[in-house]
Amino acid sequence: MTSIRLKKNEDRRIRGGHPWVFSNEIERIDGARDAGIAAELFDAGGGFLGSGYYTPHSLIAFRMLSRKQENIDSVHFYEQRIAAALAHRRAIYPALTTYRAVYGESDFLPGLVVDKYGEYLSIQMLSAGMDLRSELIMEALQRVFAPKGVIARNDVAVRSLEKLEEKVEVLAGEIPELVEIEENGLRFLINLREGQKTGGFLDQKQNHLLLQDICRDGAVLDCFCYAGSWAVHAGHFGAASALGLDISARAVEQAAQNASLNGVSDRVHFEECDVFERLRSLKHEGSGYDVIIMDPPAFVKSRKTIAEATKGYLTINRRALELLQPGGYLITCSCSFHMGREAFREMLVTAARLARREVRLVATCSQAPDHPVLLSFPESEYLKCFVLQVV
Repeated sequence: MTSIRLKKNEDRRIRGGHPWVFSNEIERIDGARDAGIAAELFDAGGGFLGSGYYTPHSLIAFRMLSRKQENIDSVHFYEQRIAAALAHRRAIYPALTTYRAVYGESDFLPGLVVDKYGEYLSIQMLSAGMDLRSELIMEALQRVFAPKGVIARNDVAVRSLEKLEEKVEVLAGEIPELVEIEENGLRFLINLREGQKTGGFLDQKQNHLLLQDICRDGAVLDCFCYAGSWAVHAGHFGAASALGLDISARAVEQAAQNASLNGVSDRVHFEECDVFERLRSLKHEGSGYDVIIMDPPAFVKSRKTIAEATKGYLTINRRALELLQPGGYLITCSCSFHMGREAFREMLVTAARLARREVRLVATCSQAPDHPVLLSFPESEYLKCFVLQVV
C-alpha cells in the first residue's frame, strides 16, 4: 500500500474535514506512484489520517475517500457510498426521479458525479482515481439503480489536468436521442449525449420557483436560456410573455421544443443571438421588462480569470438593470466557485450604481440540496442566486 506523509503542520485542514492534499504539502511518498493508486495518508508524526487515492501529476495529489483504514478497491465500498447518497436524495425528494445522485466530495466520492435522469444515468469521472475504478463504479451503479442505460460524459476539460482523455461513451444499455424529465410539474427534453454538463442543469430546480410570485402578467427576459427552463417556468407561472436568449442554435431549438411540450409556446419564444450584444440593442429599442433572469455559464474558470470575468458579470447585470421597469425583478446567478458570494454582491452594487438604479435585495439562494454543501469543503458550494428589485 502506498503511504503518503505530510509535512509538519500540513494536517490541520485535513483534520478539519477537507478532503484534498496538495502536492506541496507532502513530505514523502513510499510505494508505487501510479496515477489513481490507492494510498494511505499520515501526518508528519506518522499518525493515520485516512484512505484515498494518489495522483502524481496533479496539484491535488491526494483525495480522501475515508477516514478509516479500509479497502477502497472493492465494489462493496462504492455500493455502500452510492446507496447512502441515494438515500439522502430520496429523503429530500421522495417523488422526484431526476436529480444529482452523487456529488463528488460532498458524498465522499471525490471526482465522481452521477446524475439520474429518470431511468438513465449520466456520469462523470473527473479524476484519475475514479477513472481507474470505472468498472467497480459501474458494477455498484448497476446494483443500486439497475438503470436502462449509463452514459459517461467525460468530455470535460478538468480531466486533462489529470492527463485523462476527454470523451463521451455509452457504458451500459442504450441511451435514447432525447430523455424526458419532469421538474416542478413541467416536462423537459434532455439530450444526454450532446447537452451541456451531463445533459442538463439540475441545480436550479428550486430557484425556478422564485418566479411563481413575481412574473404573473409580466414581460420576462431569460438571458443565456440554454434549454429554456427559466422561460418555460415563467410561462407556466402566468407571464404575459417570455423571451429566451442564447448563442447556441441547438439550445434555442431545444428550448422551443420544451415550450411546446408544456403548452406555453404562444407566450414563450427564443432567439439565437450574442446575449451581450442583444442586451445593448434591446436598450436602444426602448424595451422594458418586469423580470429578467441572468443565468450565464461559468465565466470564471480559475482564479487567474476573476478580474476579466467580473467585468463580464458587471456588463450583463448593468444592462439588465437598465432594462427593468420600476418595481421589476432581476434574478441573477453565478455558477463559478471562484466568484465568491461577497464579491458577487459587490459587483451587483457597482452594476446598480452604473445603471443608476436603486435596488433592494429580496433573496439570496444557492444550489438545490441534491448538490449538498459540505461545510468543511467550501469548494462544494458554487452557485450564487440573488433576487433584486428595482425600487
